[in-house]
Amino acid sequence: MPQTSTLYEKLGGEETIAKVVDYFYELVLADDTVNHFFENTDMEKQRRHQTKFISFALGGPNQYSGLSMAKAHEGMNLQPEHFDAIVKHLHDALAHFGVPESDIDTALNKVATLRDDILYK
Repeated sequence: MPQTSTLYEKLGGEETIAKVVDYFYELVLADDTVNHFFENTDMEKQRRHQTKFISFALGGPNQYSGLSMAKAHEGMNLQPEHFDAIVKHLHDALAHFGVPESDIDTALNKVATLRDDILYK
């Protein structure tokens, strides 16, 4: 029988992903290489957006109605080291919740496809 469940379903849906996102932002906000990007950010709104975005990236429903990636990061001039730091924190947050490395790789590969829309804007 073919395996049809998405990574989103496997992880436990939006409720679990919201927990991952909370932990992810704890890591991000403790990291001086990237936390300044969030100084004037409404973190509650940011967490909600990120939960919907990551849910969609992991094969869940597309409820993400935010700005395009390029628009959302406009004027930030994000560099590769910033992107890499965020990816590392996402990896660590997923690992913290017991997500297998192979599934983390799948998720991070999806995130990697956005690199060009996020960097140097």
